[in-house]
Amino acid sequence: MKTALITGASSGIGLEMAKLHAKQKGNLILVARSEDKLNQLKKQLEKEHGIAVKVIAKDLSKAGAAKEVYETTQNQGLKVDYLINNAGFGGVGYFHERNWQDDQNMIQLNVMALTELTRYYLNDMVKRNQGKILNVSSTASLMPGPLQAVYYATKAFVTSFSNAINEELSETNITVSNLMPGATETEFGSVSGMDKTSLFQNTASAESVAKAGYEGMLNGKLDIIAGVPFAFKLQLPFLSIMPKRMILKMIKKLQQTND
Repeated sequence: MKTALITGASSGIGLEMAKLHAKQKGNLILVARSEDKLNQLKKQLEKEHGIAVKVIAKDLSKAGAAKEVYETTQNQGLKVDYLINNAGFGGVGYFHERNWQDDQNMIQLNVMALTELTRYYLNDMVKRNQGKILNVSSTASLMPGPLQAVYYATKAFVTSFSNAINEELSETNITVSNLMPGATETEFGSVSGMDKTSLFQNTASAESVAKAGYEGMLNGKLDIIAGVPFAFKLQLPFLSIMPKRMILKMIKKLQQTND
């Protein structure tokens, strides 16, 4: 029976991944800010699937929180077989006008917490020569994002980081997969303000994206692109050769609000 630790597990893609893992009769460690939502999910999954669910209420946008999560699992003797770094958020606006604390918290959550948790749990996985990591990035990682400059940059880090350490581990039984969703129907849209843009008019379901990510992780897939229209998926490999200024103008237009 495999134990999965999932961050951002109280809603959206993280919640759906928790359900998928529970259906496989796997135990869970659920991490998010909302203890009430996590306890409600714990009760539901334990009842429906007869598994053990551990709840850790923690705000990973705060410095030191990732280490506290790791120490909690260590102190309770919990072994993590699958690490799913799903927690993250974005925000729309001109970089110089946005609240700096919001962007600082975004970097802390999207980059620092993800990297710290990977470092802590990967070290244990290497000792066992077994384990799987799934980092949730975005198709945004493949291009710069005017009006979401910091968010796109954090996701570029996640994709590069995940791909690199996957190769470092190529001679082990450990895999690191990178999930790159397109616009997905989660709380991300309303929190970031992206729900008011044309980019979020046709969103994929969190359930379908979670399924693609979870199955891709189990299969040790390097990059998992999910929740994007087929035509757009075909264009992604050509982004690197398209004129950058054209891409920048296109992305900026897509992210302007419809207010």
